[in-house]
Amino acid sequence: MTDSGTLTPIAEAFESQRDRLRAVAYRMLGSHADAEDAVQEAWLRLSRQDTTAIDNLAGWLTTVVGRISLDVLRSRQAHPAASYQDRLPELVVTLDDGPAPEEDAVLADSVGLALLVVLDSLRPGERLAFVLHDLFAVPFDEIGTILGKSTAAAKMMASRARRKVRATERPAGLEPGQRQIVQAFLTASRDGDFEALLRVLDPEVRLSVDTPAGEIVVLGATKVAAGAQLRASGVKLGRAALVNGLPGLVCWNEEGAPLSVLAFTVTDGRITNVTIHTDPAKLALADLPTPA
Repeated sequence: MTDSGTLTPIAEAFESQRDRLRAVAYRMLGSHADAEDAVQEAWLRLSRQDTTAIDNLAGWLTTVVGRISLDVLRSRQAHPAASYQDRLPELVVTLDDGPAPEEDAVLADSVGLALLVVLDSLRPGERLAFVLHDLFAVPFDEIGTILGKSTAAAKMMASRARRKVRATERPAGLEPGQRQIVQAFLTASRDGDFEALLRVLDPEVRLSVDTPAGEIVVLGATKVAAGAQLRASGVKLGRAALVNGLPGLVCWNEEGAPLSVLAFTVTDGRITNVTIHTDPAKLALADLPTPA
C-alpha cells in the first residue's frame, strides 16, 4: 500500500488472488482462522520477495500457501492432542424455516463439511495432493515440487486420497419424515413423556455432549430418554435448525445467549445419534442465528 492509501500493483495482484488462496488453505486446514493466517503469511513472504523474479504470481502464491498448510498439517500430526484443542470443529447452522432443507446452499455446506472430515483422516501429503489437484486443478509437477517428491509420487498420493474420499458416503439431504421424528423427540422431552421418547429413539442410540471439560457420551435409549427429560427443563427458547446438514435445534437462554446446538441422525424412522454442542468457545466461533 502507498502513503496515499492506494494499493500498490503487487498488493492489488495479491488481493485479486486472496479469495482463491483462502479457499485453498481452508480445504487444506479445515479452519477459517488457520486459513486466514496462512494467507496472511503468504502476503508477508510476498512483500519480502523480489517480485520481478516471479513469472507466475498465482502459481507462486499457491505454492507458498500449500507449503505453509503442509507445515501446519504435519505439526498437527506430530501433536494431535494440542492441535485438536487449538482448532475446535466448526458448525454450520441455518434456521429451518422453509419447506426444503435440502436447498443447494445448505447441502453444499453439509457436503463441504463431510469432505473436510474425510480430508482430516488423510496424511498431510495425500491431503495436499488431492486438494490442489482435484479441487483446484494444480498440475502434479507443481504439487511434487511443494511436497519435495516426484510428479509420479504426487499422482500416487492424490490417487490414494481420492479412493478414501470416494469410499465415504456423502449426505443427500434430509429424508422424508426426519423433521417430524425430531419434533416428536423435542415435544416428548418438553412434556417429560418417557414412553414417547423411547418410541422415537433407536435402542442403541448414542448421545454425545461436547462440554468445555470434554465429551460426555450416553448410550442406549433408556439413559438418553431419562437425560432428555431433565435437559429440556433448562431450555428457554429453541428453534428448529439444520446443523451441518442434519435436522437440529438451537437453544438460547432468556437473555438471548446461545445455550446449545443439537444435531440428530435419523435412520429408518428412529434417532440413532444425538450430538449436543454446549462448549461456549465452540458456540462463539459458530455463526449462529439470533432468536426471533
